Amino acid sequence: MSTDDESFHPLGAEWENDLEQMLDETEYDTDLGLEMAKDAMRVTKGELSEAEFHEKYHDDVMDEFGEDQRPTQEAYEEAQAVEEGTFSRMLDKFDGDGEDGRRDVMKKMGAGAAFVGLGAWTVTDDGQPEPEPGVAAAEEDDDGDGTQWGMTIDLERCDGCLSCVTACADENQLDAGVNWMYVFEYDDPDNEEGTDSSLARAAGPAANRMVRPCQHCTDAPCEKVCPTTARHTRDSDGLVLTDYDVCIGCRYCQVACPYGVNYFQWDEPDVPTDAIAEHYEEMDMGDHMTDERGRWVDSRAPRGVMSKCTMCPTRQDGDMGDDFVGTTACFDACPPDAIQFGNVNDETSDPKKYAANPSRGRTLSSLSVPAASALEEDLEGADDDLESVLDAAEDLDEETLALLLAVEMTGENMGEAPEGEQSIMAEYEQEVLDALEALENHGLDLEDEDLLEELDLEGGEGDAQVVLERFAGAPSSSYKLLEDIGTNPNIQYLGNQPGARAEQREPTGTGVEYEALGYEQVTGDQVELVDNRKDVLDEETVGWTGGSL
Repeated sequence: MSTDDESFHPLGAEWENDLEQMLDETEYDTDLGLEMAKDAMRVTKGELSEAEFHEKYHDDVMDEFGEDQRPTQEAYEEAQAVEEGTFSRMLDKFDGDGEDGRRDVMKKMGAGAAFVGLGAWTVTDDGQPEPEPGVAAAEEDDDGDGTQWGMTIDLERCDGCLSCVTACADENQLDAGVNWMYVFEYDDPDNEEGTDSSLARAAGPAANRMVRPCQHCTDAPCEKVCPTTARHTRDSDGLVLTDYDVCIGCRYCQVACPYGVNYFQWDEPDVPTDAIAEHYEEMDMGDHMTDERGRWVDSRAPRGVMSKCTMCPTRQDGDMGDDFVGTTACFDACPPDAIQFGNVNDETSDPKKYAANPSRGRTLSSLSVPAASALEEDLEGADDDLESVLDAAEDLDEETLALLLAVEMTGENMGEAPEGEQSIMAEYEQEVLDALEALENHGLDLEDEDLLEELDLEGGEGDAQVVLERFAGAPSSSYKLLEDIGTNPNIQYLGNQPGARAEQREPTGTGVEYEALGYEQVTGDQVELVDNRKDVLDEETVGWTGGSL
């Protein structure tokens, strides 16, 4: 969290030193990796263009790796904005002189189509790039915004139970200490009290707590430095993924990532590839490894390859069944609904609904809504005035009724979910609507002025919001991590915003504790969760003594 003026990396000089030591242990150029990472962050800040960045490092990347498949969407758009002759000269700059060089670049732009932000572009017979059909369809979706998977994470609701970490490790069969979803606590001199939400305190002890998956940045620095385009953004939904078949393990992406979410697979994974495939195929859920494009981007990485949180692309592709589209393993597993996942370009998605009114989202996830059928049964034969209804309905009291009405009064798109996606918020909203309909069918006038005054709702939506905040509280902040550096992360955080001097806290025995939990791999082995991958590497990796993150 903390930064250092002498470091280019947002996580500070100590982190940068660890990264440098890590690169020193590889066969690849340490200085090149550090300089490319530094300039990749300059690109996200708008200090350097994509084309300038590519051209600056093209020769060095070719010398180091023997290939450079980094042309990006912005570089392509810059070329399209000028005459064809200028485009040809730009291609010459990208890959040397002569017709053979130009053809090579065009081939790379085509080969890299499915990997990079250049998108799914193919090369036609006359040598001109054109988009594949799926790209145009994606661009037309949602009024041109397309699908962008992302999350809203309510840190004041997180109780540190690590259910999300366990579920992620279990679904992806990760080795011990490879925590694609990572939860930790931190000390912050600028906010020593931690969360102050009454609802959060009910869920667990007050703490400065951070939940850190990959941010799936729209402008990801890790993608810019990858020489093979193994690290790429998927055009259909904005997921930043790693093609394990293309990754060479240079670890430049790990250096360029501002968030520290990458892992290198040092040894053979604990679970063989065929065991993962067989496990999911037995459940008729695909292989949980290859996405709809046929690329190996999901589940744990093979030896010598980088990995990180994927936001479960094979779920989003429907390989695990329609009920899993619009979900992730961590989202499904979170007991207090602190994680909301969905299409952040759609106002009806769970993360957008929750972030738009966190007090309402918290109420929906915490409120015990009486079932419509139970209300109908309880109210049979009862009078239709408020007092009679409350006396007859076993699971309904004045506060609950006020909250049900407040949810409806502050809600847009009540009960509506994005087409083809699962939505827990829509399910909760529908329960509220069904309960209110049962009350209205019984004869209770929910618009009666005296009833609304009794429930402190006579002022309409404004009073309804007060009722929700009184019950669920409101987050102390709303932010995205390191948003100022221009990466455009797709995770919105609520509450517990770390200050500039925040530092991760060592395990104390009273907060988030990894060692007490574990999961069973498909091989039948029980694996304990480990907070730091370095602990495992120090004990188990032969001949390795360098730093690890």
